[in-house]
Amino acid sequence: MRNICWFIFLIIGTCFSQNTTDYAFNFSSQKTSEAGIHLTSTLPYNAAIGYGFDFGTAYKTSFVKQGLLASGPIYFSVNLPEGTYKVTLILSGKNTETTVKAESKRLFIPRLKIDSHKRITTSFVVNVFNSKIAQGYDVALKDRELGKLDWDHKLTLEFLGNSILESLKIEQVNGLKTLFLAGDSTVTNQDVEPWASWGQFITAYLDDNIAVSNQASSGASLASFRGSRIDKILSRLKPGDFVIIEFGHNDEKIKGEGTGAWGLYTEIMTDFIKRIKEKEATPILISPTQRRSFDGKNLKPTHGDFPDAMRKVAENEGVTLIDLTQITTQMYEAWGPQLSRKAFVQYAANIFPGQTQDLEDNTHFSNFGANEIALAVANAIRNSDSELKKYIASETPDYNPSQPNSAGSYTIPFSSRFQIEKPDGN
Repeated sequence: MRNICWFIFLIIGTCFSQNTTDYAFNFSSQKTSEAGIHLTSTLPYNAAIGYGFDFGTAYKTSFVKQGLLASGPIYFSVNLPEGTYKVTLILSGKNTETTVKAESKRLFIPRLKIDSHKRITTSFVVNVFNSKIAQGYDVALKDRELGKLDWDHKLTLEFLGNSILESLKIEQVNGLKTLFLAGDSTVTNQDVEPWASWGQFITAYLDDNIAVSNQASSGASLASFRGSRIDKILSRLKPGDFVIIEFGHNDEKIKGEGTGAWGLYTEIMTDFIKRIKEKEATPILISPTQRRSFDGKNLKPTHGDFPDAMRKVAENEGVTLIDLTQITTQMYEAWGPQLSRKAFVQYAANIFPGQTQDLEDNTHFSNFGANEIALAVANAIRNSDSELKKYIASETPDYNPSQPNSAGSYTIPFSSRFQIEKPDGN
């Protein structure tokens, strides 16, 4: 510890003892009486120290009198155990804006504008988790998930914009509700651009009294989610928490006797609901998003009996159902065959690094599409009888799926990490 402390002192001129789950960083060159780490030079992330600028973005940072100024997207990581944390930022800079994402591109602060010279304090809560369930028992991660920021042992914050970051505080908080998400690629936190899901945008429409733990996995069916994935959620579930379940896209591929919507799908879902209730938590079912598959001006249903099977389970088990199949049908048909393309990963060649061919995906969402569906889900929850509606942020705008927003009405900065290969699942 003395050697690490001495190294920190050489780099930043400050060393102090603190609770390992609470951090305070001051990026201003001005002296302050506040306790914390006074960080006034670029420090690449180092696991031994426990924090620093990640993914080679230290060179994009510079320090002005007030604090940290970035010349591009920057990542800042801090080693933290599993738990829920309140992140508080002090920002400044007249006529500037900042977008903040966390972990695997979970959106928390979209394009916060600062119009005056006054400092702005803003905060959000983020759930940090890793793959460990119990001693010798971990979540069975896919090869493509091994590098996801969601599953490592640190909190990574991504800052995009030109505001000055004066300080950053991270405090562990206890007693807050948690909303767990179980689903497939349309729900999971997509780690890289240009892929996105509603599950990583819903975080922007909840208040600070609840945190989201998104356990969804690209390519997952209910059958493949059974086992360590479900066990991970149950191991962290507390009385009063919520679990959203959305599956269907990949369950259609499972063949054989006893499978299908009225067989294995219904059986596993019913069992999962029972186990959630035994934990005194609340399950919520969300039927699968539609694929963009048009027959003229109308959308073709592609999920067979799976939406009906989920509706029946919701009725039988007395749980809230958000009919996202119906909602997204309304949305896509309102846009029509051409405008609806903007909601999906459909881009001409050479838009992104290394992208030599057009991207034509009718399942996975663009940032615009993911945000639209997140808005639709938030409003459906707010209009439901579920206790979860109490945690929808008051500033969340009303949303009518029959009158969706136009594509140009919503943009956020792209993250700097890209991957052309599409996520697992269809």
